Amino acid sequence: MIEDRWLSVDEIGAYLGVKRDTVYKWISEKSMPAHKIGRLWKFKKDEVDLWVRIGNATEASDPE
Repeated sequence: MIEDRWLSVDEIGAYLGVKRDTVYKWISEKSMPAHKIGRLWKFKKDEVDLWVRIGNATEASDPE
């Protein structure tokens, strides 16, 4: 059975191996695919997987 449920900020962060602050930064600065439901951000794993695959999660362009 394919699991297709909405993931929370903490769950998507754990899945990607990043902190929740990074998830919020990616939502605001890198157009991470997220859906706001009330006050909560929710994610579809397949949308996030595609976003990562096409290179949008890269931090190489971030000035340090």
